Amino acid sequence: MPELPEVETVARQLREREPILIGRTIVGVEVGWAKTVATHRPDEFAAYLGGQRFTGVTRHGKTLKLALSGSPGHLLVHLRMSGRLDVVQRADATTKHARVIIHLDDDLALRFDDARKFGRMWLVHDPAEVLGEKGPDALEVSENEFVDRLGRKTGRLKSVLLDQSFIAGVGNIYADEALFRAGLRPTRQAARLKHAGAAGLYQTIRHVLQEGIVANGASFDWVYPDGNFQENFRVYGRTGKPCVTCGTAIRRILVGQRATHFCPNCQK
Repeated sequence: MPELPEVETVARQLREREPILIGRTIVGVEVGWAKTVATHRPDEFAAYLGGQRFTGVTRHGKTLKLALSGSPGHLLVHLRMSGRLDVVQRADATTKHARVIIHLDDDLALRFDDARKFGRMWLVHDPAEVLGEKGPDALEVSENEFVDRLGRKTGRLKSVLLDQSFIAGVGNIYADEALFRAGLRPTRQAARLKHAGAAGLYQTIRHVLQEGIVANGASFDWVYPDGNFQENFRVYGRTGKPCVTCGTAIRRILVGQRATHFCPNCQK
C-alpha cells in the first residue's frame, strides 16, 4: 500500500507535472465502480463536481486532498492497495481498471485506476468528516507532541507506528526502516521508551520519510513503478541478508500480523 512518500509524490505530480491538475475545470464524470465513491451515488457525485475547478492538491498521511472551487469543496482520495491517480489525455482515460474518470477541459481527464477496487473517494464539506479520527500527519507533528503521544501508548513500537490514529502516514516499509535506523527493536514496548529514545525515533521517522520523498517513494509490483527508495532499504524485504551495519542476518517476524524486518544485533 502506498505510504506517505508515495502519496506525497502523487500530490506533487498533480500539482507540478504537466498537464497540471490545478486550475482545470470539470466538464463531466464517469463512475465505473459505484463503491469507489463512498459518500454519494454516482449521479449525485457527477452533479456536484460538474463545472467546478480544482484549486489545490495536498495530503494528510496517506490521503490525498483535492480542493474544489465550490461546494462541497473537497475531494479526498485514498489509493489503498492498487489505486493510481493521473491526469491523462481524454482519449487514454478509459482503461480496464478505470473506476472513476473526471473529464477536464482541454481534452484531459483525471483517471482513478484501481485494479483491486479497494480505493475510495469522498466528496465532503470538511476533510475532518473523513480524517477526524486520524492522528497528526507524520511530517507535521511536533517533537514534543510525538514524544507525549508515544508515552501514552500501550503496545509494541511497530504496531504503534502503524496505528494511523497515532500519527498518519507511516506504513510497513517506513516503520521498519525508521526503527532500524533508530536502533529500536520493533517488539519493544512503546511506553517504556525514555524521552531521548522517543525524540530520536521522531527525528529518524522524519528523515526516512523525507528521504523517501526525495526518491519519489518506493516501487512495488506494477502499481507504483516510479520510485527509487527500494534501493535504500536496509531491512525491509531483506530477510536472511546481512545487515548493512554489522553483517548479522536480517530477521522477519510478525508483529500484529504484519511482516516485520529487523536486525537482532543492531536493534535493542
